[in-house]
Amino acid sequence: MPIPEDVTGEEIDKDVRQELQSLPKTLAEDVAKNLVMVARLIDEDPEGAYAYSRIALRLASRVAAVREAAGFAAYATQKYAEALAEFRAARRMTGTVELWPLMADCERGLGRPEKALDMAGAPEVQKLDKAGQVEMRLVAAGARRDMGQLDAAIVTLQSSELASNSVQPWTARLRYAYADALLAAGREGEAREWFAKAVEADRDGSTDASDRLAELDGVEFMDALVEDEDEVVPGDGAVDSRDEQDARDDDKD
Repeated sequence: MPIPEDVTGEEIDKDVRQELQSLPKTLAEDVAKNLVMVARLIDEDPEGAYAYSRIALRLASRVAAVREAAGFAAYATQKYAEALAEFRAARRMTGTVELWPLMADCERGLGRPEKALDMAGAPEVQKLDKAGQVEMRLVAAGARRDMGQLDAAIVTLQSSELASNSVQPWTARLRYAYADALLAAGREGEAREWFAKAVEADRDGSTDASDRLAELDGVEFMDALVEDEDEVVPGDGAVDSRDEQDARDDDKD
């Protein structure tokens, strides 16, 4: 696949660049450029990102960063079995637990929420940083919902991180998930409160909490360019004001 001229490969993280030093220079440059394309496209064009990840994987399958990038691209395109295999490979190579929540979410995607819950209770979770533990909590709550256990999902999300007034990178998503679970359980008043809190924390628009809040408040957004349906348009079965005046004049005659 073509690589844009502005992509040099130098844009990748320095840790990834270090990993690629084990490869011949020209090969390392090619892999780096494909990894840059994965990162560039994964949000807007996940299928395109996936295609570049497959090229990087073909060139350097023994590099952990490549396996991880391939996992993220497969995950973004909902190829959960493939993503899980790549995340497992990356974990074997590095020994890191950072991918544990994503691996558990892949189990959900494969229709195995019970497996995801088992992973949520595994010792690996204690080795995660705070962001990873919150992510694992979100996955576990999702697994509970997959199993129809709404009340358990709500309880799973109740935590010190949810109760905290400080805003962290995960705060908006955590509050949003809690609001959504409350709404699914029919607790609309509480859901509205937490959607509002999610809006307060969502500084980069990572959720549609504002839309959900507006929907609960009965706010409808209308296109300003759409003409009022009640507006009378001459020629569309309506009588122009000039025709009305002519009609009145005829009656007088």
